[in-house]
Amino acid sequence: MDNPEKSANRAETEVLVCVKCLRGLDAPEDGARPGQKLYDELIQREMPEGVTIRPMECLQNCDSGCSVAIRGGDARWTYVYGNFLESSHPDMLAEGIALYHETDDGLIPWRSRPEHFKRNCIARIPPVTKKEA
Repeated sequence: MDNPEKSANRAETEVLVCVKCLRGLDAPEDGARPGQKLYDELIQREMPEGVTIRPMECLQNCDSGCSVAIRGGDARWTYVYGNFLESSHPDMLAEGIALYHETDDGLIPWRSRPEHFKRNCIARIPPVTKKEA
């Protein structure tokens, strides 16, 4: 169980969803791109308090499908994940976001991570406070 005092001091988690992602498809006639659909599905999911989901114009990861960045304050690692499908991945993504939000350093234990997170990490960016190896 999470320590309530520790949770109160934890940085908020911000999830950036690329709404311009086409996932290798042609631009749809109706204008609803796969990335926008993923964002629309994700904001319908229940998230822990302190998690904010924001649309992002472009994460420059166009060759890796729908992309999402997850970050949470200066002391946490930031992750960029790709290859999400707007139709089948929102629940799994919401689960991974909740696991990230529970951490103080952004490191979800390997065995606890959704399989998609293990196989589709595009980048892992060190915390601002990490100065050396």
